[in-house]
Amino acid sequence: MARILRGEIRWADLNLVRGHEQASLRPVLILSQDVFNERSGTVIAVALTSQPQKAGFPLTLELITPNLPKKSWVKISQIRTLSVERIGRLIGRVSPEEIEQVVEGLNEIIGL
Repeated sequence: MARILRGEIRWADLNLVRGHEQASLRPVLILSQDVFNERSGTVIAVALTSQPQKAGFPLTLELITPNLPKKSWVKISQIRTLSVERIGRLIGRVSPEEIEQVVEGLNEIIGL
């Protein structure tokens, strides 16, 4: 498999889930650093959705990256550690500024 890089949006198999977790084959944004992705066998990612979101920042962030096939929102509260075996093909990339905004949202949610 090709290297999985921070800022990439990739397909991921999120099944088996419980409760309000995002499920099925869906896009995720890779947040973890490249060296972590390469050495750990896992990635840290957040789920994306193409459904307009009622909750605003810090729970969700609308992406403005032009290279995505659909209008998309990052579900910042839906952060997961995933085996690289769950990660599929590349869809696109977000800007460093958008990664920074997602991390800021996480910091607000967890209270840093």
